[in-house]
Amino acid sequence: MNKIQKFNEMHFSNELLFLGNAWDLLSALTLERAGFKAIGTTSWGIADSLGYADGELIDFDRHLAIIKTIAENVKIPVSADIEAGYGEDILTIVDHVLKTADAGAAGINIEDSFKQQKGLKEISWHCSLLGNIRAALENNGYKDFYINARTDTYLQKQNPLMETIERAKAYVESGASGVFVPGLIEEEEIKAITKNVSAPLNVLSLPGLTNCNKLKELGVKRFSFGNALSDKVIAYIDKNARELAESMDTSILYNN
Repeated sequence: MNKIQKFNEMHFSNELLFLGNAWDLLSALTLERAGFKAIGTTSWGIADSLGYADGELIDFDRHLAIIKTIAENVKIPVSADIEAGYGEDILTIVDHVLKTADAGAAGINIEDSFKQQKGLKEISWHCSLLGNIRAALENNGYKDFYINARTDTYLQKQNPLMETIERAKAYVESGASGVFVPGLIEEEEIKAITKNVSAPLNVLSLPGLTNCNKLKELGVKRFSFGNALSDKVIAYIDKNARELAESMDTSILYNN
């Protein structure tokens, strides 16, 4: 079984898939050693590590090189967060997805929000994109490649539940393997989505939404923490660097 098939099957086991989010090779290897069964890259963390804000401000090939380095050096499957696809038109985005698969990724996150403006893409346009992505993947030997269709309804809309269900159903019918709803936190709304959408639901860690066992009971199949770990690591480095500069004493590096 190859990594694509293995990663796809992880979403349909009895266990919740707890994804470790990496932003460079060191973090990926650390997560693998810690026991994570799969890795998802965090676009926010990658951007942060290169001195950029999130939002497709890095050249795509530069971003892809980091994904490729991670995928080639860990034994576990890697899902690549490619934001909205780094393109304005369907052909460009499809090409970028194929390049991501060629780089060794077992899946992608692809979102429905605009990068240069607020708002979400029209459902019909995004469904067309997902259909074209799925067809291109299958035509190029990437059957079972996992398309995690992220919808940003909870980040951009008031009372987003019904639109989330509508978009999720349409995305799955168009070729998405599962749906990712960052910002979703209420238990009843999680249950409503898992009941009405016949595909694995991925939610994002937030204060108050942290426990894998509880999420499994609600029907969630995949759980990720995004840039939360990279933020914590960067904050730790920042704190220690300031202490070193101010104290001019390296003893803090040797204290537990």
